[in-house]
Formats: sequence, C-alpha cells, structure tokens
Amino acid sequence: MSSPRERVVDAALVLATRRDYGDVTLSDIAHEANITLAELRDLFPSKGAIIGGFLRRIDRQILQEQNEIHHSEPMRERLYEVLKRRLLVLGPYRESIISIKNWVSRDPLTQTALNREVINSMRFMLEAAEIESDGTLGAVKLQGLVFLWWRVINVWLESGLDEALRQLNLQLSRGEQFVSQAEQMISIMQPARDFFGKFMNLNQKSHHIDDDIPHSKS
Repeated sequence: MSSPRERVVDAALVLATRRDYGDVTLSDIAHEANITLAELRDLFPSKGAIIGGFLRRIDRQILQEQNEIHHSEPMRERLYEVLKRRLLVLGPYRESIISIKNWVSRDPLTQTALNREVINSMRFMLEAAEIESDGTLGAVKLQGLVFLWWRVINVWLESGLDEALRQLNLQLSRGEQFVSQAEQMISIMQPARDFFGKFMNLNQKSHHIDDDIPHSKS
C-alpha cells in the first residue's frame, strides 16, 4: 500500500486531469487521497509543494535506474539518455502536467518555487549522467540545462514525444558548443581570478598586521 504522501501526490495528479489545477482545492486533494485536511497539512504546506513532491518522485525513479546508462558513451549521449528516460517516465502524467502548467503560468510566486525544484532535479540529472555540476563551469551547465529542459517540456506538451526528442537532441548539440566556449573562457580568466584572490588575501593580511602594531599617541 502506498504511503500517505504518495497518495496525496497521486490524488493531485488525478484531479489535475479532471479540471484546471488552479480550481483544485487542498480539501479536494485530501478527500481524493482519503485523508483529513489536518493530515494533509502535516504532509504538504501547499499545492505547489505537492508538485515538488511529484518532481522528487520522478527524480528518484530516474536515479534508481541510472545503472542503465552506458558510462563509456560521450557526455552528451549520456545526458540525452537520462533526459529521454525522464520524458518517458513523465509520459503517463502528460494531461496532469498540462493542467498544472496552465496554473503555474498564472502565478509568478509558484513559478519561482517550481523553478527551484527544477534546478535541483536537473542537478541530479547531471550527476546521473556523470557530469560535474559543481564550480563555475558546473553552474553554467546547470543553468543552461534548466533553460533547455523548459524548452523541451513545452515542445513535448504541445507536439508530443517524437518532436520533443528532436528538440532535446538539437538543444544538447547547441548546449555542448556553449559549454565548450564557456570552458575556454573560464580557463582564460582563471589566472586573473587566481591573481586577484591572492592579492585580496595579501591585502587582508596586511590589514591584520597593521591592526596588531601599537600606534603611538601624539
């Protein structure tokens, strides 16, 4: 039997297929999940948080299957396989996601919160593809991937899986070129960054030394 949290997520997705998610209330979700409103409050603070729970469910499923990735393949191919798998896993929820997307598009605060969830999801997708997401270059990859994913999702919702996969392939090719250029730029700038860092450290040390020197009274 599924946990109460999973039942709540399932209930929200089911209700989103019946009407716009913006018209679904927390009471509706609690009733569909066969729990009290008080129990729902302990599990999720908002409808947006329930969607966050759904995204983490998808993350978990992808990560549990990451051993299917062929680690000898090029980076771009590994990431393509991870994101393709994510689209396939999302497939049964497409109608729910359309309803949720319509609701999110009307609520800037929810958009911001959902974007944070997507950033975290994409960080783990990079890791699943054995692509580093730390440091300056990692941050560039992550932000680029989030932008790429939103474009692919929009194509998927509007035109279906085949067109979304073509878009994914196209965007990853462009992203690969962008990351290569960013890597070169970061490599060029690194000596200057190192020099500036050393200069700042020396400057801070000189201030500490000056503070330790007793000053004579005039």
